[in-house]
Amino acid sequence: MSQKLLELRSVNKLYGRTRVLKDVSLTLHKGEVVSLLGVNGAGKTTLSSIIATLHPLNSGQVLYKGQSIYDDVPTYRRAIGYCPQKPNLNPYLTLRENLEFAARYFGVDEQTIEQRLHDLNNRLGIEEFYSKRVKELSGGWKQRYSIARTLMHDPEIVILDEPTVALDPSVRYQLWKFIRHMADAGKCVLLTTHYLEEAEELSDRVCLLKKGNVELVDTPENLLKTYGKNKLEDVFMHLTNE
Repeated sequence: MSQKLLELRSVNKLYGRTRVLKDVSLTLHKGEVVSLLGVNGAGKTTLSSIIATLHPLNSGQVLYKGQSIYDDVPTYRRAIGYCPQKPNLNPYLTLRENLEFAARYFGVDEQTIEQRLHDLNNRLGIEEFYSKRVKELSGGWKQRYSIARTLMHDPEIVILDEPTVALDPSVRYQLWKFIRHMADAGKCVLLTTHYLEEAEELSDRVCLLKKGNVELVDTPENLLKTYGKNKLEDVFMHLTNE
């Protein structure tokens, strides 16, 4: 088994009196893609937000390499990159300035910034629009730049919340290749998606959330075999309809 990076132990989250996460336990490892699946309201985005330190938990533990993330939040945040579902790039900066600012925020030096821009351009082809601003980009290009910004400080854990929603199939497939490349390069990718084909194609494991509970964690291959289905979508429909 590869190196354990993040461990959630009995995580609970309440909004008012509503318990939206219920004793959630999950382990994430170096070099894998884990997809969070579930119907709307299952708790996927809430769980991602807790891992990204955007929202506090009510009880339980989140451990990074064996230590609570709350013992040293700044250090932990350097290890994670979070890409929200809706691009939130700064409209007053050029696209290159958006990327540079994200890197400088984490103390990345100029030489490393140039190398990261070079590497990301090779993978995502983003250099063409460096001088433009957000309003000039299509949804697909905004998403590419959002993912690039997420990676400028070279995080170990990459959290992608619906990264390919509403994108053209060609752009989606390009991002699929890049997400798989990140895992193959040793990053841990936590992917929230409604596209079951996407989860089946990219995931080393899937975690199904149902009404705030972890229903199961397994590989797509094992799930197809266990439930006698040909597609992960059919497994998902079977389990959620239950």
